[in-house]
Amino acid sequence: MAIILDADVIIRGEKGTFDLQKWVASRPNDQFEVAAITVAELWHGVERATGKHRATRERYLRAVLEPVPIISYTEQTAYEHARVWAELEASGKMIGFYDLIVGATALERGSKVATFNKRHFARFCPFSFCAVSSRDISGPNRPKSL
Repeated sequence: MAIILDADVIIRGEKGTFDLQKWVASRPNDQFEVAAITVAELWHGVERATGKHRATRERYLRAVLEPVPIISYTEQTAYEHARVWAELEASGKMIGFYDLIVGATALERGSKVATFNKRHFARFCPFSFCAVSSRDISGPNRPKSL
């Protein structure tokens, strides 16, 4: 099963509040991916950081992204994005634009989304997310790579 890592999962790994490397290792039959919009979110965090923190954050991000495929925003993704956007907007249950794109990417590919933000993703793909729970959180995590 392909699982798209949401930004919050990667960020918690970088902050040391979630052992991303251990969690990924516990799922040997899954393939992990990252949506292109998530890459932009994460690099934005690097660009905003300063000094030593910036260098540390950049090393971490490069280590996490290096082994995983980055999923492009395609015309089909745009269709799924527009369709779900219209549904959520009409129902008054709109979510953040980046989460919407991550979810549309997952729907297009038939993938799950690994996220701590179950509330947003459950609104439009209740069976296609892999909610990371508090029991999966443990200690500092500074992986060399996934």
